[in-house]
Amino acid sequence: MSKRHSAKHKLDRRMGENIWGRPKSPVNKREYGPGQHGQRRKGKMSDFGLQLRAKQKLKGYYGDVTEKQFKKAYEEASRMKGDTSQNLIGLLEQRLDMIVYRAKFAPTIWAARQLVSHGHVRVNGVKCNIASRRCYVGDEISLSNKAQEMALVLEAQSLAERDIPEYVAMDGTAKATFTRVPTLDEVPYPVKMEPNLVVEFYSR
Repeated sequence: MSKRHSAKHKLDRRMGENIWGRPKSPVNKREYGPGQHGQRRKGKMSDFGLQLRAKQKLKGYYGDVTEKQFKKAYEEASRMKGDTSQNLIGLLEQRLDMIVYRAKFAPTIWAARQLVSHGHVRVNGVKCNIASRRCYVGDEISLSNKAQEMALVLEAQSLAERDIPEYVAMDGTAKATFTRVPTLDEVPYPVKMEPNLVVEFYSR
């Protein structure tokens, strides 16, 4: 399981964007970077810098998955037919923790990962505590009875800041079905993601 080694909002400050669209993000108040030189004018970024930044932003959005896991997803995406960048997004969206987050069972991707690792999530009726598990079209993801009463879950379901995407079909409030692998334009990112630059970064 990936662990956050620094505050979540540091990534927002570093990128200068509200990556998860959260109302508490410090970027909403301060759009400049952190530190004493944060307000300095920035020089033009190199192609490598742009690619690295795109990779860090996408990797960070998915809860800071480890570099090993992220590169493995890229390598698998590159072996699949079709557009590698679209395949990469599809693979990342098929992660169990991501579907739990998309279904609004948890307020953040980290809370979704914790919900899975603590054994509160069922896949096709079977308990699963592996957040990175890949789900397939038609898989049914549900919450345990105990989880349905948790304050964290109830808070997530009342959030107005994000909607449940079309590729996650809800059956009540505690059961969701993964209906299809989404394309980049279907994924509800609060900010612009550039997986094509991530592909360029790894294919150097």
